[in-house]
Amino acid sequence: MAEQDLINERLKKLEAFRKAGEEPYPSSSHRSVKAADATVGEAFVTVAGRIRGKRGQGGVIFLDIWDESGKIQSVAREDGCADYVLFRDNLDLGDFVEVSGKVFTTDRGEKSVETKSIRLLAKGLRPLPDQWSGLEDVEIRLRKRYLDTLANPEVREIFIKKAAFWDALRGTLKKAGFLEVDMPALETVAGGADAEPFVTHHNALDTDFNLRISLELPLKKMLVGGFERVFEIGRVFRNEGIDREHLQDYIQCEFYAAYWDYKDLMKFVEKAYKAIIKKTTGGMTTVWQGNTIEWGGKWPKVDYAKIFKEKTGLDVLEAPIHELLEAGKKFGAKVWPEMGRGRMIDAVYKKAVRPSLIQPCFLINHPLELSPLAKRSAKNGRMVERMQVVACASEIGNGFSELNDPVDQRGRFEEQMRLRAAGDAEAQPMDEEFVEALEYGMPPAAGFGLSERMFSILMDKSVRETVVFPLMKPRK
Repeated sequence: MAEQDLINERLKKLEAFRKAGEEPYPSSSHRSVKAADATVGEAFVTVAGRIRGKRGQGGVIFLDIWDESGKIQSVAREDGCADYVLFRDNLDLGDFVEVSGKVFTTDRGEKSVETKSIRLLAKGLRPLPDQWSGLEDVEIRLRKRYLDTLANPEVREIFIKKAAFWDALRGTLKKAGFLEVDMPALETVAGGADAEPFVTHHNALDTDFNLRISLELPLKKMLVGGFERVFEIGRVFRNEGIDREHLQDYIQCEFYAAYWDYKDLMKFVEKAYKAIIKKTTGGMTTVWQGNTIEWGGKWPKVDYAKIFKEKTGLDVLEAPIHELLEAGKKFGAKVWPEMGRGRMIDAVYKKAVRPSLIQPCFLINHPLELSPLAKRSAKNGRMVERMQVVACASEIGNGFSELNDPVDQRGRFEEQMRLRAAGDAEAQPMDEEFVEALEYGMPPAAGFGLSERMFSILMDKSVRETVVFPLMKPRK
């Protein structure tokens, strides 16, 4: 039967309830207990949920009723349940009902309610996906995630684990003395990262603003303002391409600690990540694309310049532009002469180096050109005090000793502006307000950021699959 014919049948049943004086969409329920908490022997309970199974046998209706806690069976007998015929003939899979009666166990050991009354809570007009075959079309699954979580229990479990992931992160930071704050989502200057922003118009101020691409610069202003440990978990927006690891709007966490450097950061981050992974997954081993990932051991430090030379044959600190261009072509990276040395190095690294980093490690000693907001290394001014957590051939965290020299910071911004003028839309713009804040003095500090990409890697899923409602192109 065509879907519209099924909808028409359900509309007739909806009308039958109304003719019988039953409101098919009441405003409240009288539920007294969740399905999982109903105790055998209780003389009278009211449970509520969605019908996921319906069977008839003689003068008995069997309903499988599911709520968030699990399933309970309703057993309604013609000689013992009010309005039996109305509900027998007009209930469908997907309807929400509440049933009241005594809790008992059937001969097959199934916890059930000896139902004395049934009440319709919401009539479903569209048929649900087959709960046994599931919902397999990826486009439908992502667009209609509410059906995906109904048809595929493992998808529902992902979002329960994702909540545990963010709870664990938030709890770890608060336990370490970090204060949670909220920074503005609309900014005059979109800074703190190499990304192209979304632009929106503020009608009341008659001004264009950028949706933030990072949480970094406002949080560092908090350090100027006397706060020593701050963090935010919030949504950021980047007008870039879609792939397995990237979305245009996603949740990110950034935290900043005064009087730390990147070495202090590595000690804290390794311990924090291990605690978060344990609370999210229940263990210290996960699987990613067929590889067993061991999170529990000591994470090694990998020098950026050494591994870059090992994989490409180039000295990343000295290689001229033409050699980087040749390496880009060799390894399939998109590079062009005007893109800037830092972006070129990064493009080659992502193709030639990062795919080999499967087990968790700290990548350290990045070239200066890659990090316009990081402090220069005291040992070598061509490098910065930066570290990235890399695992599963992906960056799953990024941090550094923060640049707090306003003169140096202004020079770095000016270099970024030269790259923008040459056509690099993702180069960072000059942020005069941030430089001015630094001129009042910011203590030495370290900062770190991670996004929900880390969770998706723990689940061995694309990031879109771990978002409840990922952005989709509108259907025509």
